[in-house]
Amino acid sequence: MNVPVTRRNAVLGITVAATSLAIPSILRAQSAGRVVVVGGGFGGAACARALKRTQGDLQVILIEPNAVYTSCPFSNEVIASLRDIEAQQFGYDKLAAEGVTVISQTVTTIEPQLRSVMTADGVALPFDRLVLSPGIDFHFEGLPGYEEAASEKMPHAWKAGAQTMLLRRQLEAMADGGTVAVAIPANPSRCPPAPYERASLIAHYLKTKKPRSKVLILDAKDNFSQQRLFEKAWKELYGDMIERVALSQGGRVTSVDPATRTIVTEFGNYTPDVANVIPPQRAGRIAEIAGATDATGWCPIDPVTFESRLVKNLHVIGDACLGGGIPKSASAASAQGKACAAAIVDLFAGRAPEAPRLTGVCYNTVAPGYGFSLAGNYQPRGDIFAEVEGGATSPVDAPRELRAREAAEAERWFQTIAADTFG
Repeated sequence: MNVPVTRRNAVLGITVAATSLAIPSILRAQSAGRVVVVGGGFGGAACARALKRTQGDLQVILIEPNAVYTSCPFSNEVIASLRDIEAQQFGYDKLAAEGVTVISQTVTTIEPQLRSVMTADGVALPFDRLVLSPGIDFHFEGLPGYEEAASEKMPHAWKAGAQTMLLRRQLEAMADGGTVAVAIPANPSRCPPAPYERASLIAHYLKTKKPRSKVLILDAKDNFSQQRLFEKAWKELYGDMIERVALSQGGRVTSVDPATRTIVTEFGNYTPDVANVIPPQRAGRIAEIAGATDATGWCPIDPVTFESRLVKNLHVIGDACLGGGIPKSASAASAQGKACAAAIVDLFAGRAPEAPRLTGVCYNTVAPGYGFSLAGNYQPRGDIFAEVEGGATSPVDAPRELRAREAAEAERWFQTIAADTFG
């Protein structure tokens, strides 16, 4: 690779050489190649683990600022007081024991031409291949009045952790007879059915603890995934406790005023007692820093290798991708992480990677013991993933026994993917 010699590149090259003396010796050892993975969620951790397991002499470095990862799947149950937050939390000790070098830092700079990433503590780490699994960030400009400070009054809880607990505490503090509003953005967004699962489980909490209360859904869409299943469950379980205002009915949120907890829509204003505002989204900020995002705010990729269409030797997996038909979900991110690892191993070996066939499954729980699912198979088609052979979804008129089985399967799925990803 020929890099133009400039004063800036020369200085950064010296920095890389100097800081490499301070990092663990495993990073300087001879190997088949060095892969840096940025982001330790279901995509990044699965990729790092698969790389090390597939080719043990690869140097695999996972950079994640949080020593403990808090999972979004099943976090809606935490909000509804059905689950403790600790059940959502996983460390990286098992990955480290398998030979993955785990660095608890934030990546601040990526130099694709120099094949180097810089962390917040000033350490530069060289790579042969870089994998970004940054998840989502919020497109605050797309929702006037909503910014980071506003989320302390009108929590999004769309990144699990402190926001999850904040929304839970607001529900606990609300008086019986209050209204909880869930503002849902247009797609693309992380896990499109999850806001409707959240509304369902909040309704369950209210029915149990504060039965005179209501849930108001303000929706930027007319139709949503598994809509008939959700609406049937709402009618069966919650009667008129849940009200949904769709896009064509004026449900799209156009702005908010956190000082008065006011949500403004195209056809009217609402001032709920608890406002769960999920803002528009885009790829995690580090993807933009790397130059891997396009005008949509997401990352176009080669669906065979997950290599960026915009940056060489850089791969993007998980929610940040422009993936076409494949959903932005933990299941899809995990599958992408493993497929990306296989492609990288082939590229190091000089082999042409095979087109992956990915399977994703999404479970939704609308009440304890009442769940349903949607599964799909996806293959590359042109620049994106397309669903093949159709998706398998739960039947609308299934008996409650099936709903109970699917709720139990959802819990088993979560335990399996957590163990598979984090060990």
